[in-house]
Amino acid sequence: MPSIRRAAVLGSPIAHSLSPVLHRAAYEELGLEDWSYDRFEVDEVALPDFLAGLGPEWAGLSLTMPLKRAVIPLLDTISDTAASVEAVNTVVLTEDGHKVGDNTDIPGMVAALAERGIDKAESAAILGAGATASSALAALSRICTGEIVAYVRSDARAAEMREWGERLDVDVKIRKWSDAARALTAPLVVATTPAGTTDALAADIPERPGTLFDVLYDPWPTQLAARWSGYGGAVVSGLDLLVHQAVLQVEQMTGRAPAPLGAMRRAGERALAG
Repeated sequence: MPSIRRAAVLGSPIAHSLSPVLHRAAYEELGLEDWSYDRFEVDEVALPDFLAGLGPEWAGLSLTMPLKRAVIPLLDTISDTAASVEAVNTVVLTEDGHKVGDNTDIPGMVAALAERGIDKAESAAILGAGATASSALAALSRICTGEIVAYVRSDARAAEMREWGERLDVDVKIRKWSDAARALTAPLVVATTPAGTTDALAADIPERPGTLFDVLYDPWPTQLAARWSGYGGAVVSGLDLLVHQAVLQVEQMTGRAPAPLGAMRRAGERALAG
């Protein structure tokens, strides 16, 4: 095994990714002086050649959009977690040359909530129905004991969410986005929509909100998160998710555990502060 080890995050666009900041902070804390972590602009077309060109010094890859599904046919095996949502965000390159895919977003969401004392929820609401929403649904299936309602913006998205519910064996109820204000009364609300989408909902937060998990982290706080905190509700941020899923990636790629959660979070906060 080469003494110099490499890892990187791939995606398109990729310049905004905080993954290098988090992983490098972990390597420094763990004393892994011969490890490096970079970012590469790679789309679906370029992905096969990129993977084929990896040498024995490579330990792993983090994947962001649009590669999480495109990578699956190029791997030797994937975990049950990744298969459940047809999305891989982590590739570990083994000593014998195999490429093993996993999804750390789902357990990362569960861990981020658990860190804030949320390990069970009587019911939950999901705002949105994209790729992140499917991971959120998978995460909620592990901790939610009651109703899960998804608020979506189109019939196509509604169909996708029902399909994910069937795959995950979760009875997810679908509501129109025009009724999204009703979501805010749930004990746990997971917002998975792009920046600005939930701004209009900030005026509808109840007097005693539960927990909001907003997967965005830049810009932060979102209007919804800021007002939610102002009403005394607990807020879990996208940075919390990013750090927890990166912790699992570092552990898988390096074989060193536990990864330094605190150092990684501080590095991410410094980067976002500019």
